[in-house]
Amino acid sequence: METQDKKRRPHDDLPLFNTENWMYEDFQVGEKIRSIRRTISEGEAMLFNALVLDMHPYVADEIFAREEGVFGRRLVAGAMVFSLGIGLMAHNNIHTFSYGYDKLRFIRPVFIGDTIYTVRTNLEKRPKYKDMGLVKVSYEVFKNEGELVMYTEHLQTVKYREPEKWQHLVEKK
Repeated sequence: METQDKKRRPHDDLPLFNTENWMYEDFQVGEKIRSIRRTISEGEAMLFNALVLDMHPYVADEIFAREEGVFGRRLVAGAMVFSLGIGLMAHNNIHTFSYGYDKLRFIRPVFIGDTIYTVRTNLEKRPKYKDMGLVKVSYEVFKNEGELVMYTEHLQTVKYREPEKWQHLVEKK
């Protein structure tokens, strides 16, 4: 059976917006980049809480948070801080795949109305599989004028441009 050529569609030759296509060889250890800032509103915080069924009094009960809570006001759920912080650095690379997260820490509270941004640092890379290496980046989420509120490390597999150059270093099973 013969294979058919991929059917061409209108606009296939245009570059894709908001995507990257870097490969394992392009990953530079030590490189840092900062995201844009984003303010967290009450409406989106409550929507997030409802979507993930997190109705803890610290994130959902203004009276409790103000009168009995340790911080005197409502928090943004840690899962939301993580999601937004990582999302601010989403790169949409067509050659990478998430392998997982390590060392997730919520260092300081984030409140409704705080503005956050993220700094990504390329930490390390190593050959892992026949067709993909493993890269590790850190995400530091800061609020307002630079107070660190969250830290995590993201592991990603990323395709090699030239797999044959890495085969002698691939992890043996």
